[in-house]
Amino acid sequence: MTARGVAIPLAVGMFCAGLAVILVIFGLSAAGYRDLPWWLNAGAMLCPLGLGIALVSLVVRSARNTLTRN
Repeated sequence: MTARGVAIPLAVGMFCAGLAVILVIFGLSAAGYRDLPWWLNAGAMLCPLGLGIALVSLVVRSARNTLTRN
C-alpha cells in the first residue's frame, strides 16, 4: 500500500472506532452509569476526526487527479 492510499483506511478505522465508543457510551448511559471516564468521552472524538481526515483526503486526492489530468 502506498503512502497516498493509507489515509482513507486509517480514517475509516478511526470513524468506526469512534462509532463503537459512542455505542458503548449510550449503552452505559442506558444502564444507569452517569460519571463516565474522561478517556471514554475523548474516544468518542475519533468519529468526527476520522470523518474530517477522510473528507480532506478525498478533496486532496480529487484536486491532485484534476491537476494531473489537464
